[in-house]
Parts: sequence; structure tokens; C-alpha cells
Amino acid sequence: TAASLLDDSPLEVPLDGAVYQPRNYDNRFRGQTTLRAALASSLNIPAVRTQRLIGEPRFASHLGELGFRSLVMTGDHYGPSLSLGSANVDLLELANAYRSLARGGLHSPLRFTLTPSAEKATRVYDPATAFIIGQILSDRGARSATFGLESALATPFWSAVKTGTSREMRDNWCIGFSSEFTVAVWVGNYSGEPMHDVSGVTGAAPTWLRILSLLHREEPGEAPEKPPGAVSRPISLPDGRTRTEWFHAGTEPAGTRVLAASPSPTILSPSEGSILAIDPAIPPANQKVALIASGNLVGLRWRLDDLELGPAETGALWKPKAGRHALSLINAHDDVVDRVGFIVKGRPSARDECAPGVQGSPGPAVPRPAC
Repeated sequence: TAASLLDDSPLEVPLDGAVYQPRNYDNRFRGQTTLRAALASSLNIPAVRTQRLIGEPRFASHLGELGFRSLVMTGDHYGPSLSLGSANVDLLELANAYRSLARGGLHSPLRFTLTPSAEKATRVYDPATAFIIGQILSDRGARSATFGLESALATPFWSAVKTGTSREMRDNWCIGFSSEFTVAVWVGNYSGEPMHDVSGVTGAAPTWLRILSLLHREEPGEAPEKPPGAVSRPISLPDGRTRTEWFHAGTEPAGTRVLAASPSPTILSPSEGSILAIDPAIPPANQKVALIASGNLVGLRWRLDDLELGPAETGALWKPKAGRHALSLINAHDDVVDRVGFIVKGRPSARDECAPGVQGSPGPAVPRPAC
């Protein structure tokens, strides 16, 4: 939900023998922060953590549904920075993706004439989802941690807007929409030469503000009406403040929800990208991998690949098997709270292969290699 707490703390992701360390634009860490504040304030680390929970292939596939046809639709092609814009896209694709949000979740191809398109619109978001995202991107207070209350993103009428700045400040973007128009602005050098101290909010955003204000010079934009399926509830934030938050019907808390600023559940062992090895010289019974997590683990359970391993509060010991594995922390709704991938290399010893099976195991005897 928009009230969910995300972890904005240092993150290291193993990648091709190196370590990827995403950083926020201002190089600050904010600890526990709501999804609303993380998205509105363009916090990079919570975005990377969220992509890892969703899975890169699933995330890349969804971008394809939004019309980013130039992408190679395999998440691991881009790696964990895909959520931060590491893939090449063009301004028209970005404008049309935001236009889908502005239309309540309906996506249709771009056209450049007044002749209606024969291709029907497809729904990529339900109306409540598009509405909640629009509410987040229009929230001055939620983005104030990065941009302040008054900036080139603040229109005198309702609008939802997001900025982006590429690595080394080679170019920047500002895309947003009102009740009537979607406007996308790119600023950069055609040569690809980096700019100096020019970000999305100082480069593209002032132009975006002037264009949208000019389009609405006769009539200001109006805030969208609440669609069916969206409900509001008061919540208490970790710093003691209260606010009204929007939820999908059925996900809202009962009464006033107090968001505890406890550490997010995190898998500590095995670590992301680790490579473990089975030692044929050690008895298999003595080779176990400790599954350890930190944070509030109440109600969470372990899932290794497709195998349930029990509650996460007590930890677990797993007999390693060669191959690639995915270990997840799962909540009561089967949502992934944290996930790591790791590799086990090696094979059991000949003594292990020749040993009898587990005592009391049902079924016929399994043929064993000769010893």
C-alpha cells in the first residue's frame, strides 16, 4: 500500500563479480519511509529494493505492457538498476506511459492525427491504482524531503509529476499530467556530453511548468474524482504525525494505523549472490546452510524455491543441493517481503550416494550406485 514502510538504508547488490551500490540523488539515507514518500521524493534505494521483491523479469514485462517497445523484455538484461531508468527509452514512450496513468489506467497507442485509432485501449492498471499513484505524484508534502514544498513541480492547480536525471547528468526529464494534458520534457546535449549541476527539477521541470501553465491559462486543472475501489483512512506515521492515506478497498487498516519504525524483515544468510560449495570430504549430515533473518519476523515463513520451510522466527537449517536457488520471506498473504538468490556448487560424496535412504521413508527402494 502507499502506507507500507520501505527501507532507505545502504544497499549492496552483487552483480557480475562486482557490487552495485545504488545511491539517492542527495546521497542521504532516510531509514524507514513510506512508499508514498519514497516515490514522491524519487528515492532510488527503495525503488531498487522494490524491484528486487517484484522480480526483474516481471517488472520488465510490465514496462512492455506500458508501451516501452524498445526494451529487451528480460529483466536480468538490465539488472537491478532498471527501476532507476538504466534502459534506453524515448520521450514519446514515456509520455504515453504517463498518459495511461492520466486516463485511469487505460493504455492506447500514440497517434499524430485527429483520425481515431482503430486499436482499442487496454487496461494496464485498475482505476484505484492509477488514482492512488496520481495522488502520490501530486503530493507536495510527500516530495518535500527532496524537492521542498515550493519548486518547479508545484503548479497552482492539481497535477501529478515525476522527474528523472540520468547518470553523470547527461540528460534529465520531467513528465506529468493534469486533468486535461500530459506533458513530457527532455533536456540534454545531443552530443551526450554531461551537463553541470543540472537535474530534472532544475533543467526540465521549469519548462514543464511553463508549458502546463500555458495550456491551463483559461481554466485550471481539476483533481480527479475518487473511483470505486479506493478508500481513505487516517494513519499515524513513525514520527508521530497523522495523515489521511488512500488504499485499495480491503487493504485499509482498521481504525488509526500506527506505523512502527522497526527494521524491515531482511534475509541475512545466505546473502544475495553468494556462492556456496558442497564439500565431498565432510559428511552430508554435517553440512547445513543456516537461514537467518532480522527484523519483525512475526507471521513470516521461509520459502526456498517452491518448498515451504516453516516459520521464519526460529530460523532454519537446510541441507544444500547443487544449483541456483531463490530464498524468500513470505507473509500470510503470500506476498514476498524479502528475497535473495544464491548458488550451490558441488555434489555429494560417493559415500553419501551409496548410503541408505532416510529410515522409515515410504515407497520402493531407490537404486544406488555400486560402492
